Amino acid sequence: MSTLSDRRCVPVRRGDPALTAERIEELRRELATAWLVVDARRLRREWKFPDFASAMAFTVRIGLVAEREDHHPEIELGWGRVAVELWTHVVGGLTENDFVIAAKLDRLT
Repeated sequence: MSTLSDRRCVPVRRGDPALTAERIEELRRELATAWLVVDARRLRREWKFPDFASAMAFTVRIGLVAEREDHHPEIELGWGRVAVELWTHVVGGLTENDFVIAAKLDRLT
């Protein structure tokens, strides 16, 4: 079985179900421990950097991954800090795509 980071995001349609709490926990265990599940509907992680330029460069790398997968996170950028939130808007919660992106972002660090 391939790891999450080796997988690709797949199209999700309105009406597709969000993940169950059990499946969310299974997939969460495959990510870095820094990822938090927020309200059983979103994934969130924050990274720290020594300065703004490093944080900005990391943000660009996140954007490249997101664009390649056509699955785009919310990104917060500040001095020495980047935060990401992932969820699938069309289902109003988490899908496996969110975990695929999270795993790919784990590989950036």
